[in-house]
Amino acid sequence: MSLLITVPPNLVQSIRAFRVTELQEEASRLGQHFLYAHCNAGLTKQQVIGIIAEAFQFPKSLAKNFDALRVCLTDTMFKAGTQTGFLVVLEQLPNTQKFDKEARETLLDVFRDAADYWAEKKVPFRVFYSFE
Repeated sequence: MSLLITVPPNLVQSIRAFRVTELQEEASRLGQHFLYAHCNAGLTKQQVIGIIAEAFQFPKSLAKNFDALRVCLTDTMFKAGTQTGFLVVLEQLPNTQKFDKEARETLLDVFRDAADYWAEKKVPFRVFYSFE
């Protein structure tokens, strides 16, 4: 039985009861890409985006702001070829003066937009996150 049986194929949600290792194993079992970023070292929007870009192996020049990150998560990955699905974990999103609640919500909106983009293409794109 699938670990994600009750989880819609395109969503952004808190990691809650899921464990990162179990999600990674499930992505492998499903033949999907597992993208993981541990973000708590970031103090600013650019640092958090940089951590994500490096972890996901995006070109640094393409992930300098939220709009560029959105393009990387959608068009750039689409142009890379046929995709079987994505399981993304953003762990320990920081809570700092320069990466506050508004910045975290904007970042999650970028991932929600990506989930919608991939839903239109019938490709699973699940994002799980946790806060510091």
